Amino acid sequence: MGWKGTRKTATSAALAGVVALVLAAPPPGGDARTGTTPSFETVAVRQDASPTPPPPRLPRDFRGKGKWIVRDLDITVPFTWEGRGGDSQMTAGGPQYPIWFTNLIYRGTLYTLTYKWPGLNEHSCSRIPDFDLKALNQLFEGARFVGRETLRHTPTQRHVNHWRVGVVLPQLPPGNHPRLPLALGDIYVDENNRGTFWQVLQFGVQNLYDPELDEWLVMDTFEHRPGTVTLPRRCQSPR
Repeated sequence: MGWKGTRKTATSAALAGVVALVLAAPPPGGDARTGTTPSFETVAVRQDASPTPPPPRLPRDFRGKGKWIVRDLDITVPFTWEGRGGDSQMTAGGPQYPIWFTNLIYRGTLYTLTYKWPGLNEHSCSRIPDFDLKALNQLFEGARFVGRETLRHTPTQRHVNHWRVGVVLPQLPPGNHPRLPLALGDIYVDENNRGTFWQVLQFGVQNLYDPELDEWLVMDTFEHRPGTVTLPRRCQSPR
């Protein structure tokens, strides 16, 4: 699914889809946590001689809850990620939180709508056509395997496979060439199910609203049951 920052270029939007979308929360009335965010990204690397596992693959149907974390702004808000029939939707925060946005892959189009963000005054819905679950999973196919790790911030430590996806421009052969890391993503999926996403770090131009260009999503639950995907009215084409 599309990541929150995918509003500037089709290239960054495609990567944003890398989990894009891509991609247990406190109840909607809960408070956003603005204290020191724990070191949730701390992991223990596990040595394993097993063959490289298959890359991440977002399923057609799923639902999960967790947190969206912007460390440099000291903001953590509730987060949901759901998929149904190949469409999918991320929602972070809500009307009572300092951050509120939704990203969708819906009927072959990638949508991003940011309702609230510190310092943001524009709230249009961006659309990038010809992007769907198949395109997202094709992007995942090119991910690079980092290693087998254990997430230590969870009540029961989760064994995960750590993958990295990136877009670097211009695409040039090895050698001394100027290159720009346009967008990067670190994806942590369950070691026994590449379709169960537990944690994602996204960094790059898809995070232009964040001063440090990096944001985390951390899942508390992830179930392989159909979720709910709703296209906001503001993103619907006028009749």
